[in-house]
Amino acid sequence: MAALRDAKIHKDVQDYYGQVLKKSEDLQTNACVTPARPVPKYIREALQNVHEEVTLRYYGCGLVIPEHLKNCWILDLGSGSGRDCYAVSQLVGEMGHVTGIDMTESQVEVAKKYIGYHMNKYGFQIPNVTFIHGYIEKLGEAGIKSDSYDIVISNCVVNLVPDKQQVLQEVYRVLKHGGELYFSDIYASLELPEETRKHKILWGECLGGALYWKDLAILAQKIGFCPPRLVDAHVITVQNKELESVIGDCRFVSATFRLFKLPKTVPAKRYQVIYNGGITGHEEELVFDTNFTFKEGESVEVGGETAAILENSRFAQHFLITPVGEKLPTPGECTVSESKDIITDPFKLAEKLGNWTSRCSSNAASSCCSTKKSC
Repeated sequence: MAALRDAKIHKDVQDYYGQVLKKSEDLQTNACVTPARPVPKYIREALQNVHEEVTLRYYGCGLVIPEHLKNCWILDLGSGSGRDCYAVSQLVGEMGHVTGIDMTESQVEVAKKYIGYHMNKYGFQIPNVTFIHGYIEKLGEAGIKSDSYDIVISNCVVNLVPDKQQVLQEVYRVLKHGGELYFSDIYASLELPEETRKHKILWGECLGGALYWKDLAILAQKIGFCPPRLVDAHVITVQNKELESVIGDCRFVSATFRLFKLPKTVPAKRYQVIYNGGITGHEEELVFDTNFTFKEGESVEVGGETAAILENSRFAQHFLITPVGEKLPTPGECTVSESKDIITDPFKLAEKLGNWTSRCSSNAASSCCSTKKSC
């Protein structure tokens, strides 16, 4: 029964994003509309270089371009028309590589159509982008090897997959040691009732398959990831009375998390870390997540888990990491402790950022849901 259900969901999603939707304006509800946040200049420029047709077929719910991508190998889950892939391919450079995988064949065809256009525009002699038709919960069947990527990104796609644990398990397998899953997705404030989960439009528009937000940490721990790091969150509004009646009291947010693949054991010590700067676009400060911002030259006290992430990931060369001793920080240094009130709830973050509005508000700044809708 589960296999038949999953197959039907795959077929519905493929039809929705391959035939029903031709452009972002075709979305039938504004459940996929979230306030836009400021985008760094270098990322804006990268996005502006993407071909118009590729951008037109984009339906993502957040910004999934993390920091420090030079020479990295990146996998985009549910790459759709390829907008994020082409933006990121500029940032990894000719020595890096970007692979996009999507289950909607028509979307993959659009993405492949413009490989030559973008490589010529970027001045790359050899294409550093590959697009694959396949399922994100079956990366092995698509030929994607274990321990082969530095970063996996995903933009509003995991919610469209019935078996989310299998997706995360596959991501963990293909990531290198110290690798990161940096992804934006839709989360629910409570466990969704069957009526909501079976609603074809709600599923296609990212709400019906949304994960209860607390379950993400449970799945991450079960698979072996470090606890999720919350980066950003925005409320999702719905302006459709019929759909509101199905949703009931449930609320939804678009949230960006980062998950790291690290050793099973993390030292219990506390550490002082100093950001040395040098990351393009983040020279003066690195906003790592909603709880930690590292300013160049300032000492920040963190726990063993955060120190292990910085030391074992691509960020290592940009940080000085030392165990906390008896010596107190010198005057002027900033000391932050992980014993503070760490925000992990995306709904609380949305409220803190001041963008929590009523479900019926008309705040439409950026298209949220599906392009890549590929599962």
